Amino acid sequence: MNWSRSDTAVVFIDPQNDVLSPTGINWAVTGDSVTENDTVTHMLAIFVAAQAAGFAMFISPHYFYPTDHRWLFNGALETDELRTGTFDRPGPLNLDGLPGSGADWLEEFKPYINDPNTIVVSPHKVFGSQTNDLVLQLRKRRIQKVLLGGMLANMCVESHLRDLLEQGFEVYVVRDAIAGSRHPEWGDGYAAALVNYAFLAHGVVTTEEVVDAMQSAS
Repeated sequence: MNWSRSDTAVVFIDPQNDVLSPTGINWAVTGDSVTENDTVTHMLAIFVAAQAAGFAMFISPHYFYPTDHRWLFNGALETDELRTGTFDRPGPLNLDGLPGSGADWLEEFKPYINDPNTIVVSPHKVFGSQTNDLVLQLRKRRIQKVLLGGMLANMCVESHLRDLLEQGFEVYVVRDAIAGSRHPEWGDGYAAALVNYAFLAHGVVTTEEVVDAMQSAS
């Protein structure tokens, strides 16, 4: 893969406890997919490789504030997230209760996300990057290619993928650095996403391919 640190970046979406940790609110529906894909281990391997090789890393988080709970209409997953308190925080400038909460970063990711070179963009409010400043932050660094991972496969990851494609980026999805929900009525989000990734992305790759490419990048 022709990925260079000068024009390629990692974008991880929602690397947060509520979807990736056994203590998270949504583990009952995400846990099997996270475990089978070894998602956390693979995301961590990419964090390590990207930091060592000097690739830019961007984090697109998801937060809900008390004002968001006063929205007058929501889609199916939005309704479920707000009902369960997924990614809840007391306010955009209020960090009370954040450490260790469902909205917090997964503990093993913190050394990399808290690195001063990592760019944490403003939170997306539904699923895609249309509602945050990710595209601006990428363009300001002349990033042209994106390696995409995180959660949830068919929701926030796919929504970011679609928006970044429409914005003119070359986007690769790291298939084993993501996972999805398995809902008793709605189905398997990860399986659904893989079908669309094959149609949409410039490539569907593995963590091993990403790490190897970073280690040999010029």
